[in-house]
Amino acid sequence: MTNPGLIKVPEAIYAIRRDIHRHPELAFQEKRTADVIACMLESWGLKTHRGLAGTGVVGVLRCGVGDKSIGLRADMDALPIQELNQFDHASAYPGKMHACGHDGHCAMLLAAAFELARTRRFDGTVYFIFQPAEESDAGARRMIEEGLFETFPMDAIFGMHNWPGLGVGKFAVHSGPMMASDTEFRIRLTGKGGHAALPHQCVDPMPPMMHIVQGLQSIISRNNDAQSAAVISVTHMGAGGDDTLTVVPDTALIGGTFRTLSRNSMSLIETRIKEISTGVASAFGCLVDVNFKSDYPPLINHVRETDFCTRVLCGLFGEDQIIRNGKASMAAEDFAHMLEHKPGCYVFVGNGGGGHRSLSHGPGPCVLHNASFDFNDEVLPIGATYWVRLAESWFLEDDLSKSLS
Repeated sequence: MTNPGLIKVPEAIYAIRRDIHRHPELAFQEKRTADVIACMLESWGLKTHRGLAGTGVVGVLRCGVGDKSIGLRADMDALPIQELNQFDHASAYPGKMHACGHDGHCAMLLAAAFELARTRRFDGTVYFIFQPAEESDAGARRMIEEGLFETFPMDAIFGMHNWPGLGVGKFAVHSGPMMASDTEFRIRLTGKGGHAALPHQCVDPMPPMMHIVQGLQSIISRNNDAQSAAVISVTHMGAGGDDTLTVVPDTALIGGTFRTLSRNSMSLIETRIKEISTGVASAFGCLVDVNFKSDYPPLINHVRETDFCTRVLCGLFGEDQIIRNGKASMAAEDFAHMLEHKPGCYVFVGNGGGGHRSLSHGPGPCVLHNASFDFNDEVLPIGATYWVRLAESWFLEDDLSKSLS
């Protein structure tokens, strides 16, 4: 895609993108990645802060005397996936891979920092937030708990994610729910094991396990509002072992995840999982323990900031390149925590259909969390330009609340 309005990204930043891809680091282990990012920011004159959530990096760029501020966020961590690509910048670390494009997210934000530091066409403060552990353990929440917004008091915060299948040069954005919550559940049943030929002497946890799994499927269809999207997936059932087929097990385990687009649905589903599990276990004479791990609330875009982002995008790329009425994704993103503390907006930028990859890519599709994925470098100046124009436009708004009312 050629567009005379796009900023020119230095070749060094393309090289950094591939370098980060070649050296992927998992959640809270992004020390090398953070070193590379901090070194670049400091070389451009930004004040750089490190240590939030262990490996987090925040670059601060102040111009003029204005008191307005904006936060721009990228994630840094990789996934525990064995990469199948064989091009030069494929992962050098077995079992680790940038299969979600966070290498590209870092590069786009670095390119924006370079351009804004070079041109300085704004009056205020831009915070460049490089966050660890988006894929697991909710690094955004930990940065907030350790004082992100107290130390860097930004007026609003914005995020962006590449989206395979969406054409290069296109963006998707809408106010309200943009991505779902993610809650994991584990239900452990405890009975009394024994000989399979003498089940009357046992308290078998297997029948209640199967009844509970069936019961969980009724929550979405019979308890949740049909107009509020939600999904429950049981992904694990376990009891006994392959070599103990004559033994009634003592315990059984059910595991899975549920996704919703509202806090109300999250609370409802959690309550019903507990009620169904407790009731069924009691009926079969078993003890039950139900645990939840909820790191990701629904990602809810704020109306005014979304309208602002949309105007910037339409001005840059044209109305026909912006998808405003798309469906929310049932995938989860811990940027949701940031939007619960600050107004802001999260957008998807098209990564194309995978045709950008060299012939040495893996046999799988170019989709997120796939071992054959690679970020499309053609998107780098597109995303960086959006960041730059968004920041510059933010400081030109005399009163955002009035201008968007």
